[in-house]
Amino acid sequence: MKGLGGLRNTVRQELVARQLDEQIAARFPVGQRLRVLDVGTGQGTQALRLARAGHTVTGLESDPEMLRAAREALSTEPEGIRERVRLIEGDGHETGVHFLPGSFDVVLCHGVLMYVQEPDAMLAGLARMLAPGGLLSLLVRNADALAMRPGLAGDWAGALAAFDTDAYTNRLGLSVRADRLDTLTRTLDGIAAPLHAWYGVRVFTDNVPNEVQLPAADELDRLLAAEDKAGRVDPYRRVAALLHLCGVRG
Repeated sequence: MKGLGGLRNTVRQELVARQLDEQIAARFPVGQRLRVLDVGTGQGTQALRLARAGHTVTGLESDPEMLRAAREALSTEPEGIRERVRLIEGDGHETGVHFLPGSFDVVLCHGVLMYVQEPDAMLAGLARMLAPGGLLSLLVRNADALAMRPGLAGDWAGALAAFDTDAYTNRLGLSVRADRLDTLTRTLDGIAAPLHAWYGVRVFTDNVPNEVQLPAADELDRLLAAEDKAGRVDPYRRVAALLHLCGVRG
């Protein structure tokens, strides 16, 4: 879990939180306590944040180390928050085993699809978990911008190779895959959760080393403001390292 408190992860989590809150506020009455499913909950950053906001959150995580970290983080929360969070060991393909269709108002799937070679079936299962009008939040690696990281690092061979593939090696050294906005837009249409809004995440800070920590508070505020603005407007958001897509269940 190296780097989870560093700048890159902070930018990701803060921007996704802002964008998600914006979409929730636009779709649900103020004060409504939502039923949230967080698939691939990781160390529980978004799950705990939403529980603190009053929502009931179920986290589904297949990695035992991440699940242990999430449970440790949950254990430090007040009892009222702990009661609103349920953590389950399981895979995103298994939602139909654990839950009934229409059981959730919001389904999160952040940083998961890059590990799934054939994501359509899993996405269809996630959409089935949503009640009518429910929100599906996806965070994926942007396949249309894979040349940006090696190019900005001066790796010209890597940049040239990235134009013709959706595969890449992540910072953990794993061979994974990226997704294209147009392809996912069609997929969301096909599973009756059409794209409602999308954002870019980490336009300027993707090449920052994992070990770089947070700057002073005022500098961090300016950095996040710049990333937030870039993630909302073209052409900047189209070259972001990550895409945050929000679909709405019909």
